[in-house]
Amino acid sequence: MSIRKIIHVDMDAFYASVEQRDDPQLRGKPVIVAWRGNRSVVCAASYEARRFGVHSAMAAVRAERLCPDAIFVPPDFSRYRAASQLAREIFQQHTDLIEPLSLDEAYLDVTENKSGLATATRVAKAIREQIREELRLTASAGVAPNKFLAKIASDWRKPDGLFVIQPEDVGTFLPPLPVGRIPGVGKVTEARLKQLGIQTVGDLQLLELVALEDQFGRYGVRLYELARGIDNSKVVPNRPTQSISAEDTFERDMPLVETESLIRRLAEKVWAASRKESRIARTVVLKLKTSEFNILTRSHTPPLPPATCEELAQIALSLRERIDLGAKQHFRLVGVGLSNFRDAADPQSPLFE
Repeated sequence: MSIRKIIHVDMDAFYASVEQRDDPQLRGKPVIVAWRGNRSVVCAASYEARRFGVHSAMAAVRAERLCPDAIFVPPDFSRYRAASQLAREIFQQHTDLIEPLSLDEAYLDVTENKSGLATATRVAKAIREQIREELRLTASAGVAPNKFLAKIASDWRKPDGLFVIQPEDVGTFLPPLPVGRIPGVGKVTEARLKQLGIQTVGDLQLLELVALEDQFGRYGVRLYELARGIDNSKVVPNRPTQSISAEDTFERDMPLVETESLIRRLAEKVWAASRKESRIARTVVLKLKTSEFNILTRSHTPPLPPATCEELAQIALSLRERIDLGAKQHFRLVGVGLSNFRDAADPQSPLFE
């Protein structure tokens, strides 16, 4: 089987960069794309603001405390979508195999490219140059033999960088990496791995497949493969987003009444992620896992999609009222999600009734 050539393109601080491009007075200054207010969250932060610890999905009030001199700019998603579409048109000059992940990043399969360039690295360089010249924005890119490695590579020299992982280098590149660099390894999984004495990908490679399956079920198989640089997932063009969610496992099991602050925090993360989508979510989902590991989900599709983060949080909180297991029941996990995505121009959408 021939080795695939995958590029992961990630626009640098995309929303904030569009604002700085369009308003020269913002260039070189800490810019935070967010509405002001106690319930607002950061949609994006320029690299000047990131130096102060500001990042997307952070509460806007906290971002303002971290960076008092930051310039707050309300988001303009129509402009961001327009810039994203222009970037997509650049990608299409090189390949038809494009899988957008959001407005600001995408996978490209350039095993065979339309521009006649000899290597994937040259394709990535050409794309970055076109983005710089035609859109007056910068993008980082990673080149590798699969999607997993390409995504890691694109983050390696951010911002405005290019990094290539050659097939023959995978065996030496992966072992020193922290296990947290593996997709799906969040804080809870990372903590469980550390309890097993696993801190790096190299440590993970020492575990047998059976041991990983015992500890993590089906995800253990995925961990086993990714630790060895194996990822056979294909670049799937035009794959529509089905859902966006975020969940958290508690340090201690807790009753339902104590989950409000956690649900609000998760709603902020989901709302920030949903703002990167060109489609609109109709349904709000609340997920809970009891201390006995039973999973409960409740969902609601309002007449109009949630229009603000606060509205999303309120709907998620209201779904708790449909959980009736008694005051003594404790829970170990909560999750908030958005699903039932529709195109904004879908005539079936209630937005256009």
